[in-house]
Amino acid sequence: MSATKLYTPEVLGLAASLAAWPLTADLPTQGAGRSKTCGSTITLGLDLDGEGRIAAIGIRSHACAVGQAAAAIFAAAARGRDADAIHRDAAALADWLAGRAELPDWPGLAAIAAARDYPARHGAILLPWNAARDLLPTGPSRR
Repeated sequence: MSATKLYTPEVLGLAASLAAWPLTADLPTQGAGRSKTCGSTITLGLDLDGEGRIAAIGIRSHACAVGQAAAAIFAAAARGRDADAIHRDAAALADWLAGRAELPDWPGLAAIAAARDYPARHGAILLPWNAARDLLPTGPSRR
């Protein structure tokens, strides 16, 4: 598969749209992650509502266009999701990338579906979900 199938105008547009979710100091829950496969990094900031759902999000991403597009896709649909949903969605995305499942039901993922054939991009794609999963514990130790 050629890079033109991977870096489509839609993917590049999504990467540029990540600027709509700036990482700001007023987001009280912050964490970072790094992809072992490609070195991409993300810093994620979240604010949660009284029910533990994501109310606001900010992202600083140092990744390829696919990784930045994935971060924008995450940010666009993360509001309103709680820890259980984030954990479930992160697992579903990992299963899809590994070829064990269908494309998860997360709005916008079809735009980066071609990246499934590029294992070196999988880590960058998973970064926002993994960072959010790490910030949002499940079970009795939930913040």
